[in-house]
Amino acid sequence: MKKLYFICYLMLIIVAMACNNNKDSHAVHKAEVAKEIYTCPMPEDSVFSDKPGSCPKCGMDLVKMEQDNHEHDEAKYTCPMHPEIIKDKPGTCPICGMDLVKKETENKQVGDVELESLLKPTNEFVISSIPVTTMEKRGEQIEIEALGNIVYDTRQVGSISARISGRIEKLYVRYRYQKIKKGQKILEIYSPELLTAQQNLLFLLKNDAENTTFIQAAKEKLLLLGMSNKQLQQVIQSGKPALAITVYSNYSGHIHEAANGGSMNTSAGIMKDISLITEELSLKEGMYIQKGQSVFTVFNPDKAWAILNIYGDNQSVVKVGNAVRVIPETAPDKDFRASIDFIEPFYRKESKTLTARVYFNNSSMKIPIGSQVKAIIFGNTKYANWLPKEAVLSLGMDKIVFKKTDGGFMAVKINTGIINAKHIQIVNGLSLKDSVTTNAQYLMDSESFIKIKN
Repeated sequence: MKKLYFICYLMLIIVAMACNNNKDSHAVHKAEVAKEIYTCPMPEDSVFSDKPGSCPKCGMDLVKMEQDNHEHDEAKYTCPMHPEIIKDKPGTCPICGMDLVKKETENKQVGDVELESLLKPTNEFVISSIPVTTMEKRGEQIEIEALGNIVYDTRQVGSISARISGRIEKLYVRYRYQKIKKGQKILEIYSPELLTAQQNLLFLLKNDAENTTFIQAAKEKLLLLGMSNKQLQQVIQSGKPALAITVYSNYSGHIHEAANGGSMNTSAGIMKDISLITEELSLKEGMYIQKGQSVFTVFNPDKAWAILNIYGDNQSVVKVGNAVRVIPETAPDKDFRASIDFIEPFYRKESKTLTARVYFNNSSMKIPIGSQVKAIIFGNTKYANWLPKEAVLSLGMDKIVFKKTDGGFMAVKINTGIINAKHIQIVNGLSLKDSVTTNAQYLMDSESFIKIKN
C-alpha cells in the first residue's frame, strides 16, 4: 500500500514539472514574437531585419515594424499616405513627413460587409455608407423654366402697295427700319393713268356739271387709284390735274422693304445677315413700280410676342392661360407678368421644342426685337411621386437610381416625368418603401459603365 502511494506522489511531481516547463516555453515564445523587426519603407523591396540598418536594395533606412497586439485596445497612429506605418503615439511619417492620424478601431459595423458583396462587379453593385432617401407622394406647384426671344406680332404687320403703275418722283423713306407714323408721307408717284382720270373728272365738271352720276363715278375712281380726299378737293378747286400724287402710310412702326423685309422671318433665334440689314434701300427716285406691287412693309414694335421654347418633358404641363413671368436679358429689371395665349400645334423646322406665344404691350418697355428672354411658367399642381434631382443619374436614354439592398446599393432603371425645381417625378421603377442614395453621381464609377437592373 505504501508503495502505491509513493508511485502516485511521483506522478504528481512529474505533472507539476511539465506544467512549469510549458509556462516557461510559452513565455520564451511570447518573447520571441515580441522581438523587434525592421523593414524597408518600400513594400516592393520585401526586406526584413532584426536590427536597424539600411535596405540592401534601395539604401533607405529600415523602419521598425509594429507587432499586432490584440490583448489591449490602445490607440494607434498611421500615415494617411502610407498605411503600413503604424505607431502607438503621435508623430510624423518617416517616409513622407506627414502628421500621423489616429487609426480608427475596427468594429462590427465595418465587418458587416460579406465577402459575397465585395466580389460583386462594381458596374452594378456599390458598397457605401452614403445617406439615403425615399420617394414622397405629394402635390407640387409646377414651375417651368423656358428660354425664348422677342419677335414682332405678325397681326400688326401692314403693307404699303402701289395702286397704280408709275414712276417714283420723290421718296421720303431714306433707310431701313426708319420709324414712321400713320398718315406720314412715303413717296410721290407720277402715273399717266391717274393723270387721265383727273382730266376726265375736270372735263365733266366743266362741260356736264349736271351729270352727277358720271361725276361721282369719276371721283370714286380717283379715290380707288390712291388719291386722298384732300388731294381730290385740291384738284377740283384748282381745276388743274396733279402731275404726281402722294402715297401715305396707314400704319405706324418700323419700315422694311417688301423685297427683303416684307417676308422677314420672325422665328425665334433666326436673324438676317448683317450685310442685308445695313445696306442701302433698293428703291430709288426715278424708278418705276407696277400696279399692285408691295413697296414697303411696316412692323409695329409696340405690339410684340415672347416666343418660348417648351421641352418635351414639360409639354404636358403647359396649357393656354398659364401665368408666366418674362425676364428680358437686355433689361432684367423690366420683367413683366403675362399669360400664354397660344401654343403652336407643331414643331418648328429643326426644333424638338414646342413653341408658346405670349402677347404683350411693348410700347412702354421698348424691349428690342430679337432679344433673348428667360421665362418662368407657373403650371398647375402636379400630384405625383417625387425624388431629389441629385438622386437620379442620367445615362442618356435611361435614368437610374442606386437602390439600397443588403450590403450595398444596386443600380435600378426607372422612368421619370417632369422636373420641377429641385425634384423630379418618378413614374415607375420604385416603391415608396425603397431607399435610394441621395447623390447618385457620387456612386458612379468613372472608369466603367453602369449595368442596370430592370
